[in-house]
Amino acid sequence: MFIWYNRHMSMDRRSVHFYEARAKVAKAMGHPSRLLILEALQEREWCVCELTELVGADQSTVSKHLAVLKQAGLVEDRKEGAMIFYRPRVKCLEGFWRCIESVLKENLRAQTAALDR
Repeated sequence: MFIWYNRHMSMDRRSVHFYEARAKVAKAMGHPSRLLILEALQEREWCVCELTELVGADQSTVSKHLAVLKQAGLVEDRKEGAMIFYRPRVKCLEGFWRCIESVLKENLRAQTAALDR
């Protein structure tokens, strides 16, 4: 566990847990295959077998990625016979993608400006 101090007060225990919870969600999104899965799930529900083809990995690997996303609260599932379908649990991913794209564009601008000097 970490302790974070600002100028005037120490962070209380509840705040530490809040940032740890945020870090858990960010860590769950910290893999390219998981980002691909989340983006695909915005379009429609997908079963594990379809996601396996999309990601280009075996079913075990995709299932592990989905378990991480589910544990972080990003996706939910429903069972239909022997098949399990996944969908996003939250509706805010589009804003997240826009934020990441703006960071990438700004980074590119900064790198281009540095090369032009």
